[in-house]
Amino acid sequence: MKITDIRATTVTVPLEAPLRHSNGTHWGRFVRTIVEVETDEGVTGLGEMGGGGESAELAFSGLKPYLVGHDPFNLNRMRYAICNPTASLYNNRTQLHAAIEFACLDIIGKKLNVPVYQLLGGRVRDEVAFASYLFYRYVNPETGEGEVRTIDQLIAHAKLLKAEHGFATHKLKAGVFHPDYELECYKALAAAFPDDTLRYDPNAALSVEQALRFGQSIGGLRNDYFEDPTWGLAGMRRLREKLATPLATNTIVIDFEQLATNVRDPAVDVILLDTTFWGGIRACIRAGQICDTFGLGIAVHSSGELGIQLATMLHLGAVLPNLTFAADAHYHHLLDDIIVGGKMRYKNGRIAVPDGPGLGVTLDRDKLQTYADLYRSLGGYPYDRDPGRPGWYPLLPNSDFADPTVSATPSLRTR
Repeated sequence: MKITDIRATTVTVPLEAPLRHSNGTHWGRFVRTIVEVETDEGVTGLGEMGGGGESAELAFSGLKPYLVGHDPFNLNRMRYAICNPTASLYNNRTQLHAAIEFACLDIIGKKLNVPVYQLLGGRVRDEVAFASYLFYRYVNPETGEGEVRTIDQLIAHAKLLKAEHGFATHKLKAGVFHPDYELECYKALAAAFPDDTLRYDPNAALSVEQALRFGQSIGGLRNDYFEDPTWGLAGMRRLREKLATPLATNTIVIDFEQLATNVRDPAVDVILLDTTFWGGIRACIRAGQICDTFGLGIAVHSSGELGIQLATMLHLGAVLPNLTFAADAHYHHLLDDIIVGGKMRYKNGRIAVPDGPGLGVTLDRDKLQTYADLYRSLGGYPYDRDPGRPGWYPLLPNSDFADPTVSATPSLRTR
C-alpha cells in the first residue's frame, strides 16, 4: 500500500457562545484543518489539526514530496521523514505529523478491519470519562444567550451541563478576571457540587505569588489538580514546594526532553497528554508509560477538537491503564461536527470508544463543504486577542484583568 495524495481542508464550526481564556477568546467558533490521506488501494485515512487556513493547507501540501509513495504502515519511517531532528531545527512539524499519523492509523485499521485501539495493544476501558470544561463566555450576539460572567451564571451553566451530560468533574478555564474573583467562582463551584472533583486552569496568567495565594486558598477542596497556574518549570517548581494540591501542565511538558527534565527535577505532578501537541497518539502512549514508571499522573488534554481528533483522544484514553483522571474536551461547546451522525453523545459524563475500523468515524462531506465555505467567508481570527480587553496581555506589567461587573457584547463574527 502506498500514499498517493494528501488533502487539507480548513473549516470553522460555530460554538454555543464565544469562549474566553487568559490570553484571548475563541470568537464564537473553532478553526480546524481536516486532513485526508489517500492510498493506491482506495483506503482513505482522516486526520485533524488545530487552526488552519492557507498556511496549514500549504504546509500539508508541502509534505507530499516526503510522503507520496510512502507505506502508511511504516509509521516509524514516516515520523523521521516528517520530523527529522535536524530538519526540526528549521521546521516545527510536530502537529503536522500528528494529523498524518492519525490518518495513517485510520488507514491501517480500515485495511485490517480493526479499531485503532487494537493496533495500540487493546483497550482497557470501553468509554472515557470527561470533565465539564467550563469557560467564561460572551453573549452569543445572534441569540442573545450563552453569557457566563457572574457566579450565578457559572453555577447555572455547570448544573445544566451536569444534567445534560452527567459530568462529575468540573474544570474552570480562567485567567480572565482577577484571581480574587475567580477564587470566589471556584469556591462556589465546590459548594454547588460537593461530591464532584474540580480543576482550575488560568493558562499561566498568574504570577507565582498570585498562584501561591490561590493554591493555598483551595487546598481543602476536592481538587484533581491545579493546572498551569504560572509559567515555566522554575515557577511551577516553587509552587510545588509549597502546595499540597497536585500541579498539572499541558504547556511546559509537551515533549520527551521536557518530560526527562521534569523527572530529574520535578516541577509538575500530572502530565496532560494532547494527541496533537505531543505529535500523535503513539507518542502520548509512550509518554504515559514513562509517567507510570516515575509515578507521575496523566490525563487527556483537549485542544479544541472536532470529531476526528476526539476519536484519537478516545482511542488514547481506551489504552492507557494509568489514566485515572477524567479527560478534557471543548466538544460540548460545539453546535455541530463534520462527522457522519453529528456530534458524539455523552452518557453519564462519558463517551464510548468507537468500535468501527480505524478511528471509527466517517467524514460528512456535506458538513465539510458547509464549514469550509463558512471559513472562506469569515477567515481566521486572532486567538490571542480579547475584544473586551484591547491591548491586554497575561503578565504584562500593570495590566488589568477584566471587570466581572461589566457585561460586554463586543463585535464577534460567528456567521
